[in-house]
Amino acid sequence: MRACVFHGPGRPLTVEEIQDPTPGELEVVVKVGRCGVCGTDLHLTEADAGPYGAKPGTVLGHEFSGEIVALGREVSGLRMGDAVAVMPFIGCGRCRACLSGVPSQCPTSRASGMGGAPGGYAQYALAGAGACVPLPAGVGLAAGALVEPMAVSLHGVRMADLKPGDRALVIGAGPIGLAAAYWARRAGAKVAVTAASNRREGLALAMGADAFVTPDPDRPLARQVSEALGGQPDVVLECVGAPGMIARSIECVRPRGLVVVLGFCVAADSFQPTMAIAKEVRMQFAALYDRKEYQVTVDALEAGAPQAMDMITDVVSLDQAPAAFEALRQRTHQCKVQIAPW
Repeated sequence: MRACVFHGPGRPLTVEEIQDPTPGELEVVVKVGRCGVCGTDLHLTEADAGPYGAKPGTVLGHEFSGEIVALGREVSGLRMGDAVAVMPFIGCGRCRACLSGVPSQCPTSRASGMGGAPGGYAQYALAGAGACVPLPAGVGLAAGALVEPMAVSLHGVRMADLKPGDRALVIGAGPIGLAAAYWARRAGAKVAVTAASNRREGLALAMGADAFVTPDPDRPLARQVSEALGGQPDVVLECVGAPGMIARSIECVRPRGLVVVLGFCVAADSFQPTMAIAKEVRMQFAALYDRKEYQVTVDALEAGAPQAMDMITDVVSLDQAPAAFEALRQRTHQCKVQIAPW
């Protein structure tokens, strides 16, 4: 099969012929229909990623959907030709974590697209049978590849336990931040999104934000946010994953409020504890999702979420993917770029 292969920091991905995957007993092979390019993919390929960096030979891509084209001999409940959104973790399929729908916690779990197994920047990918969530007829493969990032945000919003009438601030207007605004609004919260520029203001408002705040260097961001929401946020959802964002979240949240950290920051970060202590801020780190959250996301897309599809700003072929990937390292108008391998 053809795949985009990473060979080291500072080197572009290369399109190569590599071996087709073969399913184990409780695994399937998915013909990749779409795969999203995630900011985490970019972080993993940078020279300063440290222990989290991708190894040479890695096929990236953990946001993918596709059609099942091969079944392991013990797979049940799935059929050839099924369209699925894939949780990118291949577990044993038998332990408590796998049976509970959390294959990422399986002791033998391999992370697809993050070094454990080849990911979705390829024509075919391996997947655990229990990690495949069927897509109904009304949810295409493009939407199916949005399930992973949207489920990340859903998991964080669920951890926030937002109630109707709560005030929520989302820091960041990338796909994770936009999806966080979507879920927070569905939970009944009043939502503000803040980002360094207003490039995605319209999309943030369409996704559910009541207000969009661009930092004013002459005014404290916390004051801007409080004015936009009619009070300090009860919850801040940090969705950038860059140094300084936790400190910014602590500054903005109300006393005894909650900061949920969704951003995947691979660099060292620090913040001054004094303000957090004085405000008695609670902090929760959120990672990934479970199968139920994948299903909730699929159900929401089936019910109709056209604004979510607006996050897809470009679709490229495998041959175009290396250049598109490098272009995303710089500030760009793109929101979510997807790869169509066929």
